[in-house]
Amino acid sequence: MYHRPVLLEESLDGMNIQPGGTYIDFTFGGGGHSEGILERLGKGKLIAFDQDPDAKKNILEDKRLFFIRGNFRYVRNFLRFHGLKTIDGALADLGVSSHHFDVAERGFSFRYESSIDMRMNPESGKTAADVLNLYPERELAKIFRKYGEVKNTGKLVAAINSYRRKQKIETTTHFLEAIAECIPEKIRQKYLARVFQSLRIEVNGELDSLSELLEGVTGFMSEGARFSVITYHSLEDRIVKNFFRTGNVGGDVKKDFYGNVESPFLPVNRNVIQASEAEIEQNPRARSAKLRIAEKRPERDKEQGSERNISRNG
Repeated sequence: MYHRPVLLEESLDGMNIQPGGTYIDFTFGGGGHSEGILERLGKGKLIAFDQDPDAKKNILEDKRLFFIRGNFRYVRNFLRFHGLKTIDGALADLGVSSHHFDVAERGFSFRYESSIDMRMNPESGKTAADVLNLYPERELAKIFRKYGEVKNTGKLVAAINSYRRKQKIETTTHFLEAIAECIPEKIRQKYLARVFQSLRIEVNGELDSLSELLEGVTGFMSEGARFSVITYHSLEDRIVKNFFRTGNVGGDVKKDFYGNVESPFLPVNRNVIQASEAEIEQNPRARSAKLRIAEKRPERDKEQGSERNISRNG
């Protein structure tokens, strides 16, 4: 199985899918969320994005589904090219699927011997091996500190640099050999997960892609359109939370003349939605999942807010 959908019912309920509408699944993967959307869609249209060529094998035979093999960071260009002016809702299940971790040759997991690749799109630019062999020490330290919050960054980078002076780091085994003395045995799994996460985020430009997705799709969402986003680590979640609350990924609150927050969204759930113990037992990956849902704010809300302030101020 490619990927067990996380928070399936919660994310679909949050989208408030209306029969006949136009919706986007930005992370098609194994098609689990898309299948759920289609079941509620009636005669509407579903656009599905995925940059991984493996996802194309899972395309559902449904005339309502239009698949785009590409990075969702370019959503604005794709929608304009295909003549789409508005959508009625969207979903994004971020992070790496179980499929990526379980396919050894993709290099996402430290459990397998393979080339250390980590590209979501195997046809795109740099690999994790390129990062490890070519990046300056200062840049490597920044990546592990920022994207993985790795504590012993200095020792880790020194070990990598010492190893690569002797030979290239080309496989997961090479990498684990290089950093063996840096791995705290008591938290081995957690430590390696953070280190590999750091490399994966850098290789795929994940945080920049997410920011561009949020900024790019907003202008296409109709009034009242819902956006469900599932994240798996605090860096992603912070970006989504900031954008839904303030309209920008930095979380800078901007207000108009009348004191209204200038955000195109209204958060639907104040607190994140997390998986139940029953779901976590069936799918351990769901443990770290956080779902946030926001609704596109009608323009009239801003106008009414201004009118209320004018009335209040005389």
